[in-house]
Amino acid sequence: MPRKPMKPCKHPGCPKLTDGNYCKAHEAMHQKDYERTPEERKRYGYQWKKARKRYVAAHPVCEMCLLNKRITPVEEVHHILPLDHGGNHNPLNLMSLCKACHSRITALMGDRWNKKKEYTY
Repeated sequence: MPRKPMKPCKHPGCPKLTDGNYCKAHEAMHQKDYERTPEERKRYGYQWKKARKRYVAAHPVCEMCLLNKRITPVEEVHHILPLDHGGNHNPLNLMSLCKACHSRITALMGDRWNKKKEYTY
């Protein structure tokens, strides 16, 4: 089977080619960008994985798309009231979404780009 062509390293100014996002020299440097803090690892640990798996089994399609009469498989499980604002993993606080709907909701909520808004629930 043919191999995919190598692509340039994503580190600014690096001319090396790689199979992944970064060459070996820059991979460790950028790995910390994708790691969760100890607090985040605790919130999204084993209990979250169990709750998410149960919720996806019970709600296999995107709930927002379903309202618009479209059937899209679930890709993300969204906390309606974020954990940072007192939310929990209770099924009443969860919503199954496709990637596009999840991105739209989090952008509107201001959770992206450090523009957090106050929640009034």
